[in-house]
Amino acid sequence: MLAVLSLTTDHASDGKRIIMEKSRITNVTSVAVILFIVLAACKLGQAVIEPVAFALFIIAIAWPLQKALQPKLGKAIALSVTVAMTAAVILALFSLIAWGGHEVLEWVRQNLDRIQETAMTSTSWLEEHDIFVFTLFAEHFNTASLIRLLHMLAVRVNTVLAFAVIVLVYVILGLAETDAFQSRIAALENQETSRRLLESGRKIGEKFRTYMFVRTIASIATGLAVWGFAQFMNLEMAGAWGVLAFALNYLPYIGSFIVTALLPLFAFVQFGTFEAPLLVFLGVSVIQFIIGSYLEPVFSGSALSITPPIVLFSIVLWTFLWGALGAFLGVPLSIAALTICEQFPSTRWVAEILSGGRRGASTRQTA
Repeated sequence: MLAVLSLTTDHASDGKRIIMEKSRITNVTSVAVILFIVLAACKLGQAVIEPVAFALFIIAIAWPLQKALQPKLGKAIALSVTVAMTAAVILALFSLIAWGGHEVLEWVRQNLDRIQETAMTSTSWLEEHDIFVFTLFAEHFNTASLIRLLHMLAVRVNTVLAFAVIVLVYVILGLAETDAFQSRIAALENQETSRRLLESGRKIGEKFRTYMFVRTIASIATGLAVWGFAQFMNLEMAGAWGVLAFALNYLPYIGSFIVTALLPLFAFVQFGTFEAPLLVFLGVSVIQFIIGSYLEPVFSGSALSITPPIVLFSIVLWTFLWGALGAFLGVPLSIAALTICEQFPSTRWVAEILSGGRRGASTRQTA
């Protein structure tokens, strides 16, 4: 009799384990399918979804300002002040990038002869080995290709302006409806789901603001360090390089790569030796490594709870999907997705795995 009961218990426990394993497989499969559908929709619907995502990011950062101003100034004036200040900050950042880029292009225009002489000198060894760099360059880059490039740039400028107008409209409408939207979520019949959604929104906003604070501090430090190093190395356009390093640092990894790659090339043209660009490359790399590996983690701590491999993967993935704006929004989008997964038991395991396990304890305590 005891043997029969023991055998029955073993079969029951085996059945439970099999059911649990099937449930896990189903959850993983469901998450993978949903993720694939969402990413495919983001790629195919880029023109529609991209401005909405950027507007939501801006709203999440700017909403506390409007919320603080509303009791004192009224909703309409608070909304106007918030939108004006947000637009001014974004415009200032793009103006810095435009000024730095203009300085670099002006320097190139004024030093075309020196650039050509340096390029011919440096490629003489390649031509001795039957690698004709300038011949290949001339075959692929001529007047017609330059005209096509200028046309593409003009079209891109018009696209950016249209995109900015659409985002501005979304931001105004979103900030005006945030209070009502939160009230509608709070009024849902399922109060548990309502609580989790509101908590997700609150945490996403906090993490977005923390992320931008960390990036701004790191960008200021990077800009000052690159400017000081350029001055020390007697590089021309030290101020422009500092400004570009500051502005491009808002693109994680990609902005740092651009600055690290361009500075040695310009140093090579200026000094005409291989030692100077090598020193510049090493110096800028050390600056980027120290700030990216030590300063940013000190300021962010565990507040963002996202591992470096996920940061890099997010940047690569969203750059592929949405280009330059995807590189900027990649990390915030991943932070938002993990924060939402964190709030629901069925997807909490995703947040715990991809955040290195730092979310688990605190989440279980508040669940």
